[in-house]
Formats: sequence, C-alpha cells, structure tokens
Amino acid sequence: MEFFCYHRDRPGSLPLRSELLERHWSYMDQYAAEMIARGPTFADDGETPTGSVHILDLPDPAAARAFAFDEPNYQAGAYRDVLLRRWHNVLGRTMWDFPGGPTTGNRYLVLGLGPAPAADLDTPPDSNDLIAYGPLLSDDGSAWLGTAALVRAPDGETARGVLTRERYAEVEVHAWESGGRR
Repeated sequence: MEFFCYHRDRPGSLPLRSELLERHWSYMDQYAAEMIARGPTFADDGETPTGSVHILDLPDPAAARAFAFDEPNYQAGAYRDVLLRRWHNVLGRTMWDFPGGPTTGNRYLVLGLGPAPAADLDTPPDSNDLIAYGPLLSDDGSAWLGTAALVRAPDGETARGVLTRERYAEVEVHAWESGGRR
C-alpha cells in the first residue's frame, strides 16, 4: 500500500529541525527500500523549510501511522500537523527514476484537496515534468480525497496547472526539492 505523508513545520521550528537533522535522516534510512519520493518544502524565500514530504510503500495504515508519528521531528514538536493519506502511484516509479534527474529545474509539491467527485485520476496528457503523481485516498482506499503531485515547472503557477483548477476545494503549491542525505 502506498502512502503520502506531509509533515508541516511549526513556525519557528528551524533550530529544532537543524538540531535533529541527523536523527531525521537516520530514521528515514530505515525506510530507504520503501521510499517512492521524499524531500523538504520551502517558504517563498526558497531557504526556510516549511515541511517534509515522504511517499512510501508500506504494509498497512498502522505501519504508515507508525512511520509518521514516530519520526524524530514529530516526536520533538517540530511539526504542527501531519497529512497522512493512502496514495496511488499512477506513474509507477520513484523520484529516483524520474528521467529529468534529481536536481534540474524548479520543483513543487501540488496538493489538490476534495471535494468529491474524484478528479485527475489519470496521468495528465503532458506528464514529462511529473516526478510523482496520484490520488489521495481514505485509509481503506475506497474514497478519493484529493490529488498529490511532485512537479518540475518554471514557477508555482505552472506547477498548479497540473490539476484541473475548478475540481478542488483548495489547491496548495509548495516549493519542494528532492530529499535525502547530502
């Protein structure tokens, strides 16, 4: 089962995140084989972290909850909340398989959140710049709750265009970069 996890930073938590960086990476190392994508999101300044995205293939919702809530930054209070949803890997690859490489171009997390009926279930026609893409689902996988995409694009507005604008109650666009040890 695939899961999308987005830990959102608590304001002012950068010193705590910096202090816990090695513990965070060591924790993520335990899940290297399960990772589909990972990496931080950033504020408009492109420097200040605002969250951490992890997309993984795990056995069940209990394992996904354990992953999300045992994470060192979460345990220490660096995150204000967690979005954890089942997810379906429409592209069938990891971010490491993305033909555009790990660092070329600007990258974004695009989240489209409800309401039903489901939207954007198929791969968009021009998918060359999609790093990861798929629907956000309920724990049992039966209800569509939104769509999550990692996109290479010249700017946030172009990245936002990967989703059908009028089909979502809310769409968020966050600067994102491929994560992992540097």
